[in-house]
Amino acid sequence: MKSFPHLNFENEIWNTNFLAAGIDEVGRGCFAGPLVASGVILKPIKDVGLQKYILSFGINDSKLLSASKRNLLKKVTQEFIFYSTVQYISVEEINIDGVGNANKKAFSQVAQDILKNNKNVIFLTDAFKIPEVDTAIQKNIIRGDKTSISIALASIIAKVTRDTFMENLSKEFPGYGFEKHKGYGTKLHREFLKIKGASIHHRTEFVKHYI
Repeated sequence: MKSFPHLNFENEIWNTNFLAAGIDEVGRGCFAGPLVASGVILKPIKDVGLQKYILSFGINDSKLLSASKRNLLKKVTQEFIFYSTVQYISVEEINIDGVGNANKKAFSQVAQDILKNNKNVIFLTDAFKIPEVDTAIQKNIIRGDKTSISIALASIIAKVTRDTFMENLSKEFPGYGFEKHKGYGTKLHREFLKIKGASIHHRTEFVKHYI
């Protein structure tokens, strides 16, 4: 039987009168484009019937959903979101600092934005420890994007945001197929790189073997 993310972690946090903030990122392994991280705080939902209604949406890790399903979920869940933020780490920063440091920076920026605007927050992440955030206010959950609604929703928002960015980028830099592969290192993308070479939006370490 297929399993979906639940609200167990969120319920534990809500019962202590804290807010639950799910964080996730997309684009870590891409050849081109920014790394995008999102943070999502759901409104504390104590009503069991309303919780079941939200669970019926089929929210899941963004990688397991179609583009149309991600776009739909981003729209229908807006009324249940108390606060959200999206942070970009540019290709320039990734090329200078490396994708690992970019990932840390993205999570830190999301957390800082959330803490600046909200009090009594506990962070939920997909196993990733957020630098510069007290370990007492974060839960790093293995397979978190497949078990926590908040983390899964953060991954969906990050993915929809980044995909839209890459689709718009394809209009400015045609001929790379950004609108199709969204910057990932697909066979099509590698073929375009051999023909055109790298653009200013490519990650140098990721594409140097293909140009």
